[in-house]
Amino acid sequence: MEYRIIKSPSQGTLGILNRRKGSGNTSPIGPVDAVGLIQGRIIEMVCAADVAEKAVGVTVEDIKGSCPQNMIMLAIFGDTASVEAAMEEIKQREKRGTEEW
Repeated sequence: MEYRIIKSPSQGTLGILNRRKGSGNTSPIGPVDAVGLIQGRIIEMVCAADVAEKAVGVTVEDIKGSCPQNMIMLAIFGDTASVEAAMEEIKQREKRGTEEW
């Protein structure tokens, strides 16, 4: 999986993510302090979304794209500390390599 965190995302960046989020742009993303981006295989992304939402108070959205390897991306929205905590928990689970996330 690949990871990035955008602190203080610009309105343009939020606009891009809002247009591509799986739930559609009918419910726009409110002001957020940070966005965590994770890209990987769909099985990893479903588990990562579950871990992030259970770990801290963040909002997780799938981000639409097209990739021949069936890779997808998640965006984790929230305050900086929560996004960082969610990303760290996902990384720790991935390192453990367990089948149970």
